[in-house]
Formats: sequence, C-alpha cells, structure tokens
Amino acid sequence: MLEQLEGIEARYEELNRLLSDPTVVQDRTRYPQYVREHSDLGKIVAVYRDYKQTVKELEETRELISDTDPEMKELAKSEVERLSEQSENLESELRELLTPRDPNDDKNVLLEIRAGTGGEEAALFAADLFRMYSRYAESKGWKIELMTEHFSDAGGLKELVALVKGRGVYSHLKYESGTHRVQRVPVTETQGRIHTSAVTVAVLPEVEDVEVNIDPNDIKVDVYRSTGPGGQSVNTTDSAVRITHLPTGLVVTCQDEKSQHKNRAKAMKVLRARLYDLEVRQQQAEISQQRKSQVGSGDRSERIRTYNFPQGRISDHRIGLTLYKLDQVLQGEMLDEIINELATYFQAQALQNAEAV
Repeated sequence: MLEQLEGIEARYEELNRLLSDPTVVQDRTRYPQYVREHSDLGKIVAVYRDYKQTVKELEETRELISDTDPEMKELAKSEVERLSEQSENLESELRELLTPRDPNDDKNVLLEIRAGTGGEEAALFAADLFRMYSRYAESKGWKIELMTEHFSDAGGLKELVALVKGRGVYSHLKYESGTHRVQRVPVTETQGRIHTSAVTVAVLPEVEDVEVNIDPNDIKVDVYRSTGPGGQSVNTTDSAVRITHLPTGLVVTCQDEKSQHKNRAKAMKVLRARLYDLEVRQQQAEISQQRKSQVGSGDRSERIRTYNFPQGRISDHRIGLTLYKLDQVLQGEMLDEIINELATYFQAQALQNAEAV
C-alpha cells in the first residue's frame, strides 16, 4: 500500500507542474482531465501526508519512553497511545480511499422506470416512484430532462426514461436499479384487499459518443406520428423516432420533441447507455462469483425493495433495512437514509474484496 501511495504522491506533484504549464492550460481536452485527477488525488495525498507525519512523530515519541525522567516517560507513553490510535485511523481511511472507485460515479444518469406485474396498479406506482426521484433530485439541485414517457389509461406510467443531470448523480442513484415491489389496496379494489405489484428501475450512466461506437449500418431508424394516452395522434408530422440496434435487438423510441432530429438525438443517447450497460453486465458475468458482487453492480432482476402501505413500512432486502417512514421516503425526504446505508454496505464489501486480492 505504501508503494502505491508513494506513486500517487509523485503523480500529484507531476500534475501540479502540468497545471502550471501554459500549453496544458490552453488544452481544452487535457486541462479539465488533469484538474479532475488532481482533485481526486489531492484527497488521498492530504491524508497520506498526515499519516507520514503521524508515523514520524510516533517513532520519535517512542524513543522518549526510555528517558530516565519518570514524568517525561509517562507523558511519552500517553502520547504514544494517542499517536498509535491516530495512525491506525489514518491507515484505515487510506485503505478506504484506495478502494477502487466506480468510474461512473460522477456521471449523469438515464433513469428508466417500467411498470411490471400488476397492470394499472403497477403503472400508478411507477408514477409514484418517478415523483419520489423527482423530489429527491430537486433537493439535490439536479435537473431532470424527460426523454420518453408512455402513460396508462388511468394516468399511471407504463414506461419512462429521463436524463438526470447533476453532481454525483450516479453515485447516489446506482443502488436504485432493481425490482421495486409495492403492497397496497389499489384504488380500483372495492373489497379492500391488498395487492402486490412490481415496478422495475434501471439506472444507466450517461455515455459519451466516444465510449460506445455504433456502426450506422447496425441500426434501423423508423419514423411515425407521436401518440398520446389512448393512442390519439398528438402531432401532424412524422416526428417520433424508433431506433432498432440490429446486432442486439435493442429498441429505443422517443416522441417527446416536435422535431424528428431532436427525438433521434435523444433516442441515440438512450441506445448508447443501454449498449454500454449491456457490455458491462456481460463483463461482470464472465468474472468469478466473488468479484461479481462488486459495488454498484445493481442486478435489475433482483427484488431490492418492498413498499408496504398498510404498515407504512419500507424494506430494503439487500441490507435488511426496514424503516417505518414510507410517506417521507416517497416524498424524497428520507431516501438518503436508505442510500447512505447502501453506500456504506457496498463500500465495505468492495474494501473486503480489495484486501482479499
């Protein structure tokens, strides 16, 4: 670990020199990359330097224990205890900082919500979940841009795709991927029976053009007129776009914009994210079962959470967390409490896996 930290400190000093180089400052590609890297490494270097200074003081203080002065010896022993505890804490913090970081954590995300089993009730709950994420995003200062949405007859959501923009969006929302189960009495239920429905959520990092290369010959583009609830036409021109990726069979549609060009651009953004996600999941499937449980893998087929309305209870099955704060969570107010617990759990797992390697 110490060799790795020495290398990081050397790279940090090299970045200091590069960022003061006028030719680098004028380079629109390299300069922002170096600034981000410098900021990331700066956190590790600051702790490492504190650690080195603490270890140095600890060694010097241990030498004082052999002092013949009883009072000085007692003071030295007390200081050794304090410095030993401090060095252990700093070492632990360094191990956490060196844990492999998800490269997507700072990215915007494509949030996909789809009604699953449960018919109209599932669509209504899908709308509830989108409302929860919207309020949560608002509390974080993030922006949401709708890419595509399809409503049910009762005003629920059959499917929605939205781009969520902001600082560290993926690092917060990546744990939301999976099947969300709801238990409640539907508005259409006349005998008060509790029904169980499900909604699937996918959180995909936004992908740049350079990260996923799509051959124009591999896609089929169809255009058609936009439709609203019930199938009625809402546009007089063929502005809606459907893109089919022939090698994988992935299909993306977008009809929110009146411009065919804008709908096509949005659909391509969604397609790139889905292809990137598909590639990542294929890579994860090839590695061992132990490493497959790495941070933020977020298997969407897994039932991750249950929202029980009669009991006002929300349970996250991955970490065994249960809160009786359902209303606050659905308002987006208490969602951080769940997300922070998940982040702590998966970070500990990643640290354990890193130490085992």
